Amino acid sequence: MSDSPRWRDGLFRNLQPILPGLRVPGASPPTAREFLRTGPPRTPQRPLPAADPRAAWAATPDSGLRITWLGHSTMLIEIDGVRLLTDPVWGHRASPFRLLGPARFQPVPVRLRNLPPVDAVLISHDHYDHLDYPTIRTLARHTNVPMITSLGVGAHLEAWGVAPARIRELDWWESHHLAGTGIEITAAPSQHFSGRGIGSRNSTLWSSFAIRSGRHSVFFSGDTGLSPEYRAIAERLGPFDVVMLEVGAWHPSWGDMHLGPVNALQARDWLGGGLLLPIHWGTFCLAMHAWDEPAETLLALAGSSGAGLLMPRLGEAVEPAHGPRTLPWWRDAQDSRGVGHPAVPPTAVGPDTDAIPDEAKTSQPPDDQALARSRELPWPLD
Repeated sequence: MSDSPRWRDGLFRNLQPILPGLRVPGASPPTAREFLRTGPPRTPQRPLPAADPRAAWAATPDSGLRITWLGHSTMLIEIDGVRLLTDPVWGHRASPFRLLGPARFQPVPVRLRNLPPVDAVLISHDHYDHLDYPTIRTLARHTNVPMITSLGVGAHLEAWGVAPARIRELDWWESHHLAGTGIEITAAPSQHFSGRGIGSRNSTLWSSFAIRSGRHSVFFSGDTGLSPEYRAIAERLGPFDVVMLEVGAWHPSWGDMHLGPVNALQARDWLGGGLLLPIHWGTFCLAMHAWDEPAETLLALAGSSGAGLLMPRLGEAVEPAHGPRTLPWWRDAQDSRGVGHPAVPPTAVGPDTDAIPDEAKTSQPPDDQALARSRELPWPLD
């Protein structure tokens, strides 16, 4: 870790300056009290439409590339015969607590035990909505899948029961070749931060991932603000068939930490194009805006930007080669009066539970080893 160019004075740091305009002038981060106030509908009145992907997974994708969005930033990527699972979160809360913190309003469309065999798990960073203790514990106990992650995150995984030989930590621009597959996974820059409690901020690295086979290439953003390093990613690792970019849980004061829909469109351009598959929405209430605002804003702006969108339902296995999908399926979960949530004007964007003040989460830093000793989890985890 200390050899990384991003490591300075005992912490990881973003290297690029924050772009002008990412933080809206005068916008203050929301307080814990504001998170508890009523406002725009931040959860749907009924479950979102979802598909059971198991029948699709049983067949080989015609194009060799197929992606299934399982909620938030959890994706099953099938690329030329290899299956990769990103930021797997099957737990009920994005929180260190069982009874407190953001709870999912949308279930995962398939049980963890019903996943097909996975060749590797990719974990972008250690925030609770991306690194989920119960999910990792279950995977550690009942599978031998390797886990590829950012520098320092392996300490969490090892404490939770993942064998060290199964963990591969990467710094930005480092690559890992999955043996016998022809798949190369490269950790790439992102503009974010890390930490799971008081005193642990930026003690581990955060990354995006580029995944390349002989025929296909995809990009997974993890969590990030808009960064000029996206141009470098395009030059070194592109072009991409599809870019999976976060659009949800943003706020005008968070534009340096999260993209949101407007900056996701800019990031897609800097990455050199490709279909844009929005992630990091539709699962947890992690910000102040209406739950469907990111999707509506993206849909409203994509036409004028020329971006092709791939917006599958939860659990719908889609092949980017078959072209864009822009049916607004999420409107089926709007309130009974048919009232939608209008798209917001373009603005800087940003987070999720990551940005809730630590004092609103917990008064003590979570002890991962104590958690691992105290919780025994069943298989399957739903």
